[in-house]
Amino acid sequence: MAEKRTGRRLTWIVTPQRDGQKVDTVLRRELGLSGTVVRRVKWLPDGILLDGQRVYTSQRVRIGQELSVLVGEAALRSGLTPVPGPLDIVYEDEDLLVVNKAPGVPSHTGPGHYNDTLGNFLMNYYQKQGVFADYHPVHRLDKGTSGLMVVAKHPHAQERLKEQLHTGAFRRIYLAVCEGRPEPEAGVVDAPIGRVEGSLLAREVRADGQPARTRYRVLRTGAGRALLRLELETGRTHQIRVHMAHLGHPLTGDFLYGTEDTALIRRPALHSAGLELVQPLTGVLIRLCVPLPEDMERLLY
Repeated sequence: MAEKRTGRRLTWIVTPQRDGQKVDTVLRRELGLSGTVVRRVKWLPDGILLDGQRVYTSQRVRIGQELSVLVGEAALRSGLTPVPGPLDIVYEDEDLLVVNKAPGVPSHTGPGHYNDTLGNFLMNYYQKQGVFADYHPVHRLDKGTSGLMVVAKHPHAQERLKEQLHTGAFRRIYLAVCEGRPEPEAGVVDAPIGRVEGSLLAREVRADGQPARTRYRVLRTGAGRALLRLELETGRTHQIRVHMAHLGHPLTGDFLYGTEDTALIRRPALHSAGLELVQPLTGVLIRLCVPLPEDMERLLY
């Protein structure tokens, strides 16, 4: 039996202000769909409906008609295999979910990690819940980083949320434990970041790098280390890790920019603790936070 498609649909009743306008115009201006989404769905048999009937985007609408568009999946294209795994969902609605990612779980597939990623675990969750959705991460966390990560349930939500990234509408607060105590205790690291010559992974502060700004503040200290609150103004690869190493205070356990010590912690001590974003379809403000993990807390005693 073919899998039933139950992707997310948006509906809208035509108002006097839109009477006589083209379907394409209404989809973009009232429902906020991008040209990419419109082009994708207009070829589907049930992609765009007007009073339940398939229409072309050039057709004109009339007052009181119901315009309906499929913004969910027409097919699952990621190719990810559903696999059971640790999944802590702290927020979910029809358009997105936010997970508290466990340390050691990759955000994406890659060499040696094709069946143990967050995407695999989410596809298994969707399958069990009867949700027809693919894996649409809005941003990513390094494998060793724990905490809040946003995943859209359909391409339209993913596009809208990515537009919020690196704006005041999408705020990410991190907690980190670093070696030593930064001076001053609060400030902004404004230092461009680029790839280390000859390395596919490592980054460094360099004059020809991309602009990068990180705000930090010391919350408390202990055992020769400091607990930091950090907020990103940009989103460069390894930004917090590179900037703190640049200050001379690498994150505890950071094998790439500091000193690895698995007896202390088996990962860089970095946690995505707070998140603020605007729900991409309703406009509702969402605020979430999760506590500091135990493996980071014990570094301060």
